Amino acid sequence: MAKDKDKKLSKGDKVSWSSHGQTVPGKVKKKITSDAEVAGRTVKASKDEPQYEVESDKSGRNAVHKPKSLRKKSSGS
Repeated sequence: MAKDKDKKLSKGDKVSWSSHGQTVPGKVKKKITSDAEVAGRTVKASKDEPQYEVESDKSGRNAVHKPKSLRKKSSGS
């Protein structure tokens, strides 16, 4: 069974994350597997340590998070 940190996220997956003490719902826009400029900042990422660009359902703004910061929402909710 995969460990939590090894969870696979795909484009379009519904996720949530914590921001300023609130849970923010959104969706995965893309997986980042190399250093890049994304969402206004430099992101350090690799195939072994990917990060994900996500879009907030509330604000429409983009952010970048490590997989451990994202909680995948089950399709039943």
